[in-house]
Amino acid sequence: MAAAPQETTPDTSAPVWTRVAVIGAGAMGAQIAGVIALSGREVALADTARDALDRAGTTLRGRWDSRVAKGAMTAAERDAAYGRITFSDNVSDAVSDVDLVIEAVVEKLDVKRDLFSQVDGAARPGTVISSNSSSFVPSSMAEAIADPTRFLGLHFFNPALVMKCVEVIAGPQTDPQLMSDGTRFVEQIGKEPVVLRKEINGFVANRILNAVRDEAIYLLEGGYASVTDIDRACRTALGYPMGPFELMDLTGVDIGYLTKKARYAASGDPKDAPSRTVSGLFDTGQLGRKSGRGFYVYDDKGVKQGENTDRPGASD
Repeated sequence: MAAAPQETTPDTSAPVWTRVAVIGAGAMGAQIAGVIALSGREVALADTARDALDRAGTTLRGRWDSRVAKGAMTAAERDAAYGRITFSDNVSDAVSDVDLVIEAVVEKLDVKRDLFSQVDGAARPGTVISSNSSSFVPSSMAEAIADPTRFLGLHFFNPALVMKCVEVIAGPQTDPQLMSDGTRFVEQIGKEPVVLRKEINGFVANRILNAVRDEAIYLLEGGYASVTDIDRACRTALGYPMGPFELMDLTGVDIGYLTKKARYAASGDPKDAPSRTVSGLFDTGQLGRKSGRGFYVYDDKGVKQGENTDRPGASD
């Protein structure tokens, strides 16, 4: 009698997606590439702007030099991680021979869709395609590729080199095995996955965060308390590492504005639209730390100098 076939247990320790391309060399894309390189994987960081790639390389080197100086990593670990990153100004070349693509470009749906169409045409069949979008659901982007079953959301948080959370978001057509692989990948790169088995605009963390931000804006625009005092209350009473206005300045007022615009476009509910305060800052180019002004004023090293009393609506 033939022996019964033995059941095999999948090797969950085996590396998932060993070759990765990150598209977009801004603050998030650069740090996502750094996280993946630190996990021992080869990563191509692609952007059509050569100066963005140069800044990304300089930023990563600077952060890792600081870690070496503090004894948090060795010079050999730094050099090995940096050596795993390839910087490319040709997106099609960067995605031509990878297992996973992570999009990290501007939060504009038409830009993302155009990029996914390009990636789909240049990548190998079966390549997993994902987005770092902080608000757009997978189904709104997966329609740009031929096989939406191989699309999912992988939402990292700023600063990605530090923050542990990565949201893994399924679209209605995402292959369940892809969600399992995505969760393992997040764990293997040293992060903690939060799995969304059904898509919703804003996902989990940002929906909760936006509720806090909306209340902070309400208190500010109603004249109940200042930017500084609302932030202080969140730090000293609620234990937040930084207040909602400090966080908006860190991540970029423009990111919050575009996220709100996207949610309003999806829901049609006026409460989902950007507030007049955030709209005013966006319209005047006061985008937070990166522009030197937002809810606060910053020096050329990004150090907070005090509340921005010249922001739109500050004298109301």
